Amino acid sequence: MPNPAPGFRKVPRSHIVTQAAGRRVRVTLNGELLADSREALEMREGDYAPVYYLPRQDVRMARLERSAHATHCPFKGDAAHYSIVGGPRDVAWSYERPYDEMVEIRDLIAFYPKRVDAIAVSND
Repeated sequence: MPNPAPGFRKVPRSHIVTQAAGRRVRVTLNGELLADSREALEMREGDYAPVYYLPRQDVRMARLERSAHATHCPFKGDAAHYSIVGGPRDVAWSYERPYDEMVEIRDLIAFYPKRVDAIAVSND
């Protein structure tokens, strides 16, 4: 069943670009490695800093628990949010059923840069 993004219909000149990051992306919090991926997608949206979406197999999902918080983007869809088990709330999000135009980010995990210690992107 089609699931088109209403945001792109209302603002057709808006652009969101996703591509393979082509680099290693590591996420840490309090010295703990939460994610380590060489398969991340890089998303660029307008003038915002790039966002890295990581495959779940590269994220320590056992350290995350789904929270009650949810958000909506008219270009990407509804996002589920995740907290650290026994720790900070809502540090990451995932589009589990994104709009058709953003299907490439389905089930990937992205982290809020200000809610973790670092999202390190390197060529190693």
